Amino acid sequence: MTDITQIVLAKRPAGDVTADCFREEHVALPAVADGQVLIRSRFLSLDPYMRPRMTELRSYTPPFDLDKPLTGGSVGEVVESRNPRYAKGDTVIGMLNWATHTLHDGKGLRKIDPAMAPLQAHLGVLGMPSFTAWYGIRHICKPKAGETAFVSAATGAVGQVAGQLAKLAGARVVGCAGDDDKCQWAVREAGYDACFNHRTERDYGAVLDKLCPQGIDSDFENVGGKIFHAVFARLNDFGRLAFCGAISEYQDKEPISGPPKMFTIVQRRLTLQGFIISDHLALMGEFVSDVGGLLKAGKLRSRETVVDGLAKAPQAFMGLLKGENFGKLVVKVA
Repeated sequence: MTDITQIVLAKRPAGDVTADCFREEHVALPAVADGQVLIRSRFLSLDPYMRPRMTELRSYTPPFDLDKPLTGGSVGEVVESRNPRYAKGDTVIGMLNWATHTLHDGKGLRKIDPAMAPLQAHLGVLGMPSFTAWYGIRHICKPKAGETAFVSAATGAVGQVAGQLAKLAGARVVGCAGDDDKCQWAVREAGYDACFNHRTERDYGAVLDKLCPQGIDSDFENVGGKIFHAVFARLNDFGRLAFCGAISEYQDKEPISGPPKMFTIVQRRLTLQGFIISDHLALMGEFVSDVGGLLKAGKLRSRETVVDGLAKAPQAFMGLLKGENFGKLVVKVA
């Protein structure tokens, strides 16, 4: 038996996620059975897609179960194994519980080299957020020299990489973020040509007209809502839109309407594609080679927020949904 701490979904939120949606528990795990591994969590990734999973609404991932641990991308260490594919001491990445330890059947886990990069980097710039940015830019947006690319949530875990990849492709890159410091970092460190604070700008159309006078050729969309509507109205002929997320809408009690003049899609021959990165895992090796090379060459920067302690995960997650983090948000579990 192993005594652990875990965080379970205590109730489903209606609107904003609140602290009473979570409950910390101290339980004992059963002995490791044949085929299982016991993993001690080191770092837990907190991501916006977890918010829809807290409800029972139809989504691309199953909802979290009430009174059961939430799960998320994590890096951990195998402390006991009865699975021939994993040995004690292996460092692995996969979906683990919001818990100090997870009893796992081994499916979906991947061994990683802890000497390759800091462990939390495998959840960010070398992990799914960066992979999401890479796929959306390389395979959907396809920016090129002379074009204007827009990235919402420009300094988030996904957006910070998307913007840099678009810039490396030769495009003029404009973004938005939730405060002035983030915007300054986007321009100074991530190479954006311009970035505006979406909390202080009241007229998104006007600021986009100023910063994107030639219109917008590609949009990597993380935010949705009114920002997306303003961008949509300014897409050029044959514009490409990679729809990754809509964090501004996740806590709305009622869905908002889409942008007006949807016939624009036909008139301007637009490509709008939603995507889920788990559909493209066959490209993971290509992504690691490409982005790993850029990191090694010093051509890619990343920013992260590390929260210390599993008990702080709920508060950190609520802050994430309000844009309080800077870059990739991870919890240092142990």
